[in-house]
Amino acid sequence: MNATTAAVEAPAPATKKEKPPLNGVNTPALLATIGVVASQPALAKFQFRAHGQWKSGTHMQGTMLGFSGAGGDHAHKFATMAHTDHPAVLCGEDEGPTPVEWILHGLAGCLTAGIANIAAVRGVKLHSVEAMVEADIDLQGILGLSDVVRNGFSDVRVTFKVAGDAPTETLKALVMQSKARSAVFDILTNGVPVSIAVEA
Repeated sequence: MNATTAAVEAPAPATKKEKPPLNGVNTPALLATIGVVASQPALAKFQFRAHGQWKSGTHMQGTMLGFSGAGGDHAHKFATMAHTDHPAVLCGEDEGPTPVEWILHGLAGCLTAGIANIAAVRGVKLHSVEAMVEADIDLQGILGLSDVVRNGFSDVRVTFKVAGDAPTETLKALVMQSKARSAVFDILTNGVPVSIAVEA
């Protein structure tokens, strides 16, 4: 066997096995995105937008379409219309969930997405993920009847039921890691500066 033959027959160096898509998550794309952002942090800067238009009473129609990030402007595949209103017991026409219910929906959605992504990267096949989000509010604040009672939620509770091909402790760890990286959880628990401007 000559040197040329030996070089051809030598085994290729071991490479890191690419993780396959799992749980509906494009795992290779997710890991590639993490790698690109790690090397180019400026690509991590995003801005999301929502446009709201008053319809009548406590009813507002919101539209979400455009956003910017990864060095450019983007648009979703289609515009999403979201309605907010108050139920009749709160003097509305019940044309949609209340604004505070959308907050709960956003929290559940953010945590659930995190669970799916983290499970995919860790090689855990999920069978189901259910989130129950509850929050308490005392209306004396927003009705101007008390300067002591806060306007917003006094307590938020999230309960997950997660089933998958992994031990219970592993599934619990997925939820905790999602919590640690959730944008909506961070917004709700750490607060964020909010400015309001009025254009004539």
